[in-house]
Amino acid sequence: MAKWLDNAIFYEIYPQSFKDTNGDGIGDLNGIVEKLDYIKELGCNALWLNPCFASPFGDAGYDVSDYYSVAPRYGTNEDLKRLFEEAHGRGMHVLLDLVPGHTSVEHPWFRESMKAEKNPYTDRYVWTDSIWEEPQGMGCLRGISDRDGACAVNFFSHQPALNYGFYRPDPEKKWQQPTDAEGPQATLAELKNIMRFWLGMGCDGFRVDMAGSLVKHDEEGKGTIRLWQNVREFLDREFPEAAMVSEWGEPDKSLQGGFHMDFLLHFGPSHYNDLFRCEEPYFSGRGKGDVSEFVRKYMENYERSERKGLICIPSGNHDMDRLARGLHGDELKIAFAFLLSMPGAPFLYYGDEIGMNYVEDLVSVEGGYGRTGSRSPMQWDGSTNAGFSAAPAERLYIPLDPRADRPNVRAQLADESSLYHEIRRLIGIRQSHAALQSKGEIEFVYAEKNAYPFAYLRSAGDEKILVVLNPSEREASFACALEPKERLYVFGKEIAAADGRIIAAPCSAGYYKL
Repeated sequence: MAKWLDNAIFYEIYPQSFKDTNGDGIGDLNGIVEKLDYIKELGCNALWLNPCFASPFGDAGYDVSDYYSVAPRYGTNEDLKRLFEEAHGRGMHVLLDLVPGHTSVEHPWFRESMKAEKNPYTDRYVWTDSIWEEPQGMGCLRGISDRDGACAVNFFSHQPALNYGFYRPDPEKKWQQPTDAEGPQATLAELKNIMRFWLGMGCDGFRVDMAGSLVKHDEEGKGTIRLWQNVREFLDREFPEAAMVSEWGEPDKSLQGGFHMDFLLHFGPSHYNDLFRCEEPYFSGRGKGDVSEFVRKYMENYERSERKGLICIPSGNHDMDRLARGLHGDELKIAFAFLLSMPGAPFLYYGDEIGMNYVEDLVSVEGGYGRTGSRSPMQWDGSTNAGFSAAPAERLYIPLDPRADRPNVRAQLADESSLYHEIRRLIGIRQSHAALQSKGEIEFVYAEKNAYPFAYLRSAGDEKILVVLNPSEREASFACALEPKERLYVFGKEIAAADGRIIAAPCSAGYYKL
């Protein structure tokens, strides 16, 4: 078991937009190494790197053409190995982004699979038997080679789906292979080889892209759970400390499959975006939001995952709007008081710690489309290109936020009241109290429909901590028999406790030991 996950706080890095050290306008691995001390001083002790493998970059690296080689624009395999070593020397851990569901059309495996003659890669992808037959419920590629058949794709049309088999193959469709067929088993074996290679290099584990989608016709996830259990057995034998975090959104399934933690997704039924990214976010000062559906769904997942609470709630990521697109000023500080006091490992998206903006109206870059505005270069200081790169502005991977008042690290480091320092304080408090960390239990005390404040109890052993959050601009109260005894953290004014009620001041947050 990866014990270090118990108090892990992750910093997600989009490598191409973090720090450029060779002046080509694209971030690189040496830039990440250069900024490890900054990340550690913030309080984060773990990294998640978005894909850094060889790719034609039709989907920002989520279309891999070689799982065993670092993309030259980021550096070399030796550079990545050095990053692992430098992180470990600082007591930090590194997760790589593993994309097991599909490759690029430029991957050698796919080029071989397109050939009409049978070969070891013929069944590495999901192909139908006829060019006229589409794989039901999936997009496809067809008419692209001499092979008769259509190839299923995941997401973009240049991402052919790897074949892990079908949980319930249609006996009339011979191309729907069972999971124990030779092709799916070869794909699974190669997945283990990829993991073995990078774990042997010093990687600490993986964040797994679309982890719940590998086995097809698997509505209940049973085949995919079994697949990941097989992977977990391999890891337990060879790399028992390897950490696995899934992009699945169903922790009862992912934890059963052997993952240590699961991401709360910004799509699907989680109501995560009720908090930050909707017309009336709960953490907006307008006070018109609703937290109740989020809590209902969270508790449903919490109970179904045996109250393990290993549900990771990110501040954002490369696939969604920046937190600061919908929240501003003190609203962001109260949002982080929530994010850093929930179970599961917190994930901070690079730049969210300084309130980086979503950059509006950008032309899509490398498959980003509407997501491109959340992938702009990190803003380190007030110098040329915000300290991100020495390249001419027109060569930057994505244009910088053009706003004159855009935040930057240097300015926030110098301002004790900045968002950066608030987050640093919150991380310090979380790391000092087991009840606030990943495995501490949670009980929601007040989370009523269309109501404020929001309150919950975190506990571990004898330690109990009440969290009260009131992002609205109005005073709010609720009936509560709990008696706060020791203040651990306060933003804004302290709560008042009287006559069996707790009264939260406008725009306030607090952690109180009971």
